This record gives sequence, structure tokens and C-alpha cells, in this order.
Amino acid sequence: MSNPGTPTFDQLRVFLTVVETGSFAAAARKLNRAVSVISYGIGNLETQLGLTLFDREGTRKPQLTDAGRAVLAEARTVAQGIDGLRAKVKGLLDGLEAEVNLAVDVMLPTHRLGMVLRSFAAAFPTVTLRLHVEALGAITSLVLNRNAVVGISGPLAAGVEGVECVGAGSVVLVPVAAPDHPLGKMERIAPGAGRDYVQLVLTDRSPLTQGQDFSVLSPRTWRLADLGAKHALLREGIGWGNMPLPLIQPDLIAGTLKRLAMPDHPGGTYRFAGVFRRDTPPGPAAAWLLDQFVALGADDRGEDGMRDV
Repeated sequence: MSNPGTPTFDQLRVFLTVVETGSFAAAARKLNRAVSVISYGIGNLETQLGLTLFDREGTRKPQLTDAGRAVLAEARTVAQGIDGLRAKVKGLLDGLEAEVNLAVDVMLPTHRLGMVLRSFAAAFPTVTLRLHVEALGAITSLVLNRNAVVGISGPLAAGVEGVECVGAGSVVLVPVAAPDHPLGKMERIAPGAGRDYVQLVLTDRSPLTQGQDFSVLSPRTWRLADLGAKHALLREGIGWGNMPLPLIQPDLIAGTLKRLAMPDHPGGTYRFAGVFRRDTPPGPAAAWLLDQFVALGADDRGEDGMRDV
């Protein structure tokens, strides 16, 4: 069994340049080397690998052999890996983070999150992102515990010791139920009627909000830590509850959920805040993320007559 040698990156670069330019002469011009040096380099590479990479007979331009085409794919992968390594090292030398841990509130509209992260991937291709999606006080807890360098939290972050907050927009929360739920069938909902039925309530296990209730009207509650599960149970008619309007807008249009006109519980404005530890300011990539969320949230508006929740 033959064991091929290990080519150098320079040999692979010469090989890729010949393929890209179509000839040894063109590769020599691009790399600012003599044609004989290019030819010698390819010959050495072929000897090391034990393969003929180019068919040089019967044509003015070298043509890849079957073996050459197979090696080409691997050579490109190696070259891309080296380019990625160099870009990441340059970013580290320039102060760019290798990784950013971001925590976002589950109430944040998904289209906004997707828009920011898509732009982040294009702006910082060498930075690894770790995304945490949590509820209520869990966002600030992740930042305080250094499991996230920045977070987009709900209003619960305000006043937490050691945390800096900057406004990052808002979302409207509205009470909804399935059309066949008793509240959904009412043409006119009397004040206090919500207390007679199960209210589905989003909760979390963070110490910052342990034992606290937010926008809870009914003494009969089901507690859920997952907004998706709450959404599904609302559609099943199990109870009523508050949901971010952008998330359930398609349900309101399709008729799978109904917005409840509750005179004593019309909903409210849920405000977001960008948060980070005061003693650990975000680096360039994390700061860019924070700035994007703040800028996109600048135009958010609540509905008339709604209070903050």
C-alpha cells in the first residue's frame, strides 16, 4: 500500500491557481513567479501524491485528470479552512471575539431575531454564535452568571444590580383564546370574567422572578416555561392567556385564535432592554448585535390605551 506525502499549503495554492487561471503561464503571472517555478512546483506535488494531476499532452492548456479533479475538491476545502483560520486569528488580534453568547427573551419577534442574526453572520463570518432563548428573568440571570455576554430581556432587567440596560423596543401582548373557548364565544366579556377560567401563564425558574406573577388575573392557572407549548394549548381551547401580537397574528387571521376584548385586561406593552454586565462590556461583535436590536426597536409603538406590563 502506497503512502502519499504531505503537500505544503504553497503547493496546493499553486495547484489551485493553475486550475483557476487555466495555464502555468497565467498562474506564474498571478503569483509573480517564473513559469519554470510553477511547473516545478506542480511536478513536485504530483510526485508527493503519486498522482498525475494534469494531462499536458495534445493541448496547449493543461487539463485536469480524473485524479486531479478528485484532489481539486479536497485542495479547495483545505484552502478555505486556511483562509478561515487566518481571518479568525486576524479578528482575535484586532480584538474581535471568537464566540458570542446571546440570550434573548422568548417574546422577541422571531422575524426581528432572524433579521439581526442573518446580518451578523454576514458581518462576522469568523465569530461563533451561541443563542439562548429564555423567558422573563432567565435572560438577566444568564448575563449575570456570565453564560451570556449580552441579552435582550423583558422589563424585568431594570434595576438589577450590576447590569446595564438600554431600551431595545417593545411588543404588544394581547389576551387570546380559541374560538370555542367560553371566553371566545362571548360577544361581550364582563369585567372579571377571566377569573372564572384557567389562565395559561408563562413562567421561568430563574431566582430573579421566582414566586412572582406578571399580568395574572385568574386564580386558576397553568404554568408553562415554553411559549410554544402555551401557544399550542391556547389553540386547543384549554385556557386563555396573553401572547405577543406578531406571533399570533396569523391565528387571528385564520380564526384559530380570537383576541379577547376584556375590559379589565386589554393587554399591554412588553418592553425590551439590551443588557450586559457593567464590569464586562461587550466586545465589537456583541456590541454590534446590541446596537442592531436597539436600532430596530426604536420605531416600536404600543397600542393606544395600553399600559406597560
